[in-house]
Amino acid sequence: MRQSDCFNCHAVDAQMIGPSLLAIAERYRTQPGAHESLNSKVRNGGSGVWGAVPMAPHGGLSEADIEPMVRWVLAQK
Repeated sequence: MRQSDCFNCHAVDAQMIGPSLLAIAERYRTQPGAHESLNSKVRNGGSGVWGAVPMAPHGGLSEADIEPMVRWVLAQK
């Protein structure tokens, strides 16, 4: 995650431009299909879930890059 631009918009425990990684984990951790949903949001971007600021797509990241990021985010407590 440090090699991507995630921390330009997200902090672990505080809202910045986007929600905190803890808030993301709390919202999605127990949802069926959360890994796939978040993987898609990272790759394709998204909007309207956390407010008016959209998340930019990260199409340059591979599945192999995104999957461990999503696992790490969902593991935050």
